[in-house]
Amino acid sequence: MGKECHTLLKGEKSEGKKYSHGFSSSEMTAFASVCEAILPPLPLNSLEVPQGEEEEECSRNAFRYFHEMSGSQNQVPDETAERLKKWAFLEALIIVRVVLVLLSTRLGSLLLCGNLSFKRKWPFISRFSELSIENREKVIQRWMKHWFLTPIRLAFVLMKAAFMYVFFSQVDENSENAAWEAMKYHADTFVENLPNDERDRPLQRGVIETFETNEEKLIQSLVLKGLQVKKDPRKELYKIECDVAIVGSGCGGGVAAGVLASSGLKVVVLEKGNYFHKNDYSSLEGPSIDQLYERGGIFSTIDGKVMILAASTVGGGSAINWSACIKTPKSILQEWAEKKKIPLFGSPQYLSAMDKVFERIGVTDKCSQEGFQNQVLRRGCENLGLEVEDVPQNSSEHHYCGSCGYGCRKGDKKGTDTTWLVDAVDNGAVIITGCEAERFLFENNQQGRTKRKKCIGVIARFITHKNITKKLQIHAKVTISSCGSLLTPPLLISSGLRNKHIGRNLHLHPVLMAWGYFPECSSEIKGRVYEGGILTSIHKVMSEDNKERALLETTALGPGQFAALCSWESGTDIKNRLLKYSRTAHLIPIIRDKGSGEIRTKGRVSYNLHQLDKENIKAGLRQALRIFVAAGATEVGTHRSDGQRFKCEGKSEKEIEEFIETVIASPGAKSMVKQWAVYASAHQMGSCRMGITEKEGAVDENGETWEAEGLFVCDGSVLPSALGVNPMITIEATSYCLSNRISEVLKKGKGGLDFI
Repeated sequence: MGKECHTLLKGEKSEGKKYSHGFSSSEMTAFASVCEAILPPLPLNSLEVPQGEEEEECSRNAFRYFHEMSGSQNQVPDETAERLKKWAFLEALIIVRVVLVLLSTRLGSLLLCGNLSFKRKWPFISRFSELSIENREKVIQRWMKHWFLTPIRLAFVLMKAAFMYVFFSQVDENSENAAWEAMKYHADTFVENLPNDERDRPLQRGVIETFETNEEKLIQSLVLKGLQVKKDPRKELYKIECDVAIVGSGCGGGVAAGVLASSGLKVVVLEKGNYFHKNDYSSLEGPSIDQLYERGGIFSTIDGKVMILAASTVGGGSAINWSACIKTPKSILQEWAEKKKIPLFGSPQYLSAMDKVFERIGVTDKCSQEGFQNQVLRRGCENLGLEVEDVPQNSSEHHYCGSCGYGCRKGDKKGTDTTWLVDAVDNGAVIITGCEAERFLFENNQQGRTKRKKCIGVIARFITHKNITKKLQIHAKVTISSCGSLLTPPLLISSGLRNKHIGRNLHLHPVLMAWGYFPECSSEIKGRVYEGGILTSIHKVMSEDNKERALLETTALGPGQFAALCSWESGTDIKNRLLKYSRTAHLIPIIRDKGSGEIRTKGRVSYNLHQLDKENIKAGLRQALRIFVAAGATEVGTHRSDGQRFKCEGKSEKEIEEFIETVIASPGAKSMVKQWAVYASAHQMGSCRMGITEKEGAVDENGETWEAEGLFVCDGSVLPSALGVNPMITIEATSYCLSNRISEVLKKGKGGLDFI
């Protein structure tokens, strides 16, 4: 079984693959010509060899390939078109296709390319694909600079990001990408011969993996795991009963499952993602992100301003996050307890819950060896006399895994999939993967109850196996939504709940990135960006009146994400940037965002940044650049659309500071401005916030929905506001408290769920 799962994260041979993207041949010709202009073949020796590179380290053949590689090769345009169909909103896809249709015609090319489309011979106007690569490059440069071409620019940005990600993250049947050697990137795909006891998948005895089963085997598996199955042929349903049904298995659902199953309740967990253990992970960026993240890792707000990373696997965010374990700040707890009037967050029980979470997930506060980027942050801060703090990790102090964002292959990181869910399975819980909740089930409540509705369970469908056509209906005493801030609100709304706070007040901790380049020959800091623990140190950016404005943290970018993020100015420039990948460090400013967004329909997120958020991000970016310079960077910059950067060598402090003062929190790509940037988010919270009354929140302080008895929310969506720090511990501690309250009431055997 482990071997079969591991192959799920391997590369797929593209030769002979049939594509269903729906783009016409003329559109694909235009698209391939755009891809070739983005990443063109170049004359040998036209690129800058990174300082300190030796031929022995990076072969002459690798550099030759890097010069010659073209965006139109190896069916990459077709693969990118396939991904665009999967990733992009309909509106964005329409814009892309309109641009490609225009570029595939002579008149359309004249409209979008201007005088560069003219030629001397009949018919005197060239299609975009007929232009020289040099002229195609000039056309794209025009699109990027003129604000009045915003729709075309949006189409290009989407095509460029998707294409670059696919090109540099895809792997062949040998798990390799020919561009990686010149970039000095080496994925850790080594598979150890482990003893039998380490090959075991700890959830195996409780998990039902539907991607490899059929209806007959499904029923057998449910029965073997202690569930009675009733078939309803009229409604095409399988019915089962349990004490608690939980939708989602991440930081909220995993903890709830562990607590409730350990108290003697029969728990069923539904997870639409698949189950992977350390032996199943591959450390390959493209295949891993495609299968471990929501929407294949490319999930943007409706306007394209913020790219969102959210998990879709057993263990949720705890399986693919960066191990940071930061307790809820005291100031936040005080605000939630006093201003929001929610006693839970001012109680000894909550403080104790954080300690219990730390203990269960094995948090350590030391790191024996830091990776390259964290060394940069620490060195820069020390040289500037700034304070830098250690980040506690839910792993051992010797944890040195730089690919935990693709699942921890060392098995050192302790997510819910290796802790709380193991507790749940040990106590009889059942986890059904590839199973997506459609709606919650309600009945009219007993006369005299305060809530008109009572939740009696959930209906779900199987999404990973076509042989299972019937749906699953689970009847439960208590039903818990733990599918996260992006999926819980649409599920509640589609089930008929109408509280005005459901789906609103969404906070994202939006970030922009600053970078610094450190040639190996001129830096005492050794290593590469993808090596070592991802996040082991932080720096707090403070205001003049000693108020915290941002947390500076390191980040993790594989070659594909780095290529997609890099500003494009020309084919030569982007290839030179990519050659510096392994020694380009990144820092992000985490802010407690005052702005907020909305998610009421699945997959459609809107979000607006507050002006104070922009100011705090700006302060964080500027501080990050100063830290890079102090640590010895020879070049620093941001990923603004115009390639904003500065070569530091030989420059005075005044010149460096003058550059840093030009850095701002740029608007998004949709804005009608010359320079812009794309924001990113890995933290989502608050979209079903807890409130003391239904006018203040979507759920009460017990996590129960105001409209329906027996329906609870245990995930990051219940947090009353933005947090300002990595939220894993806060979500787990909150879920621990809420699930213990649910357990106490259920064990008393009350007919209802009246909390005191």
